[in-house]
Amino acid sequence: GFGALFEVSKEYKNPVLVTGTDGVGTKLMLAFKLGRHDTVGQDLVAMSVNDILVQGARSLFFLDYYACGKLDVDVAGRVVAGVAKGCELAGCALIGGETAEMPGMYPEGEYDLAGFAVGVVEKDLIIDGRTIQPGDTISALLGGPHSNGFSLIRKVVEVAGADWNMPFDGATLADRAMEPTRIYVKQVLEVMKSVKIKGMAHITGGGLVENVPRFFPGVQAVIDGKSWTRPAIFDWLQEKGNIDSHEMHRVFNNGIGLVVIVSAEDAEKARGAFEAQGEKVFTIGKVAKLPEGEAPCVVR
Repeated sequence: GFGALFEVSKEYKNPVLVTGTDGVGTKLMLAFKLGRHDTVGQDLVAMSVNDILVQGARSLFFLDYYACGKLDVDVAGRVVAGVAKGCELAGCALIGGETAEMPGMYPEGEYDLAGFAVGVVEKDLIIDGRTIQPGDTISALLGGPHSNGFSLIRKVVEVAGADWNMPFDGATLADRAMEPTRIYVKQVLEVMKSVKIKGMAHITGGGLVENVPRFFPGVQAVIDGKSWTRPAIFDWLQEKGNIDSHEMHRVFNNGIGLVVIVSAEDAEKARGAFEAQGEKVFTIGKVAKLPEGEAPCVVR
């Protein structure tokens, strides 16, 4: 038909729908260059389902939009297979989508992607950060470059004269750069059954310093920049690009895909719950009072 139908489960007493839409950004340009189309579909799903997850929402369904000048069925099939894998990881339905063929709109061999996710959360379980206070613990779940900062990544590689296929960190530089965005939905929802999560941030464009404060009620996140193991690709990018530390934390996630805030007394319980889900958790800082004139998130 012209529209997809989805019935919301009766288990919700006061269901609130949460929506998110996003793309993959200039990571697509690297996919075109390298001929790697198998993972960008997962990137697409992750960018939306992780965004709505931070408010406590379980992803219900996802729709994708694939636009190109001339359809290459093999490439499109590989992209959509990645979308399907992402939906499986998120536990949501790939309920529909659109493939648009527009001659003259896109260069040969290129395409664009957009995605849209809808989730649901019980009204009294919405995570909005309002209970965050000084003394709370800031923890992190790890990930690679995900789908942000790729304009700078490509520029650094160009300036450094590096080969995307050169050996790097047990694989190749291309392998590390193209690792798909991690999806945290199932792990977080399971932890939420036993631990009160006060706030979360999906670290995408804007990095740590701009994403963490998006749900802060007038307090400050004080993050220790040496408290987690940063993937080697970020050390390499900083060195080869001569990028200062603040810019690194503004452009990239530096290996942190999701930030989770709980009360100090729940920190160890949360760590154990995430480890039971196969996650390695780093305590990266504390919530503090916001000094006058200072930024709401500082990485020291």
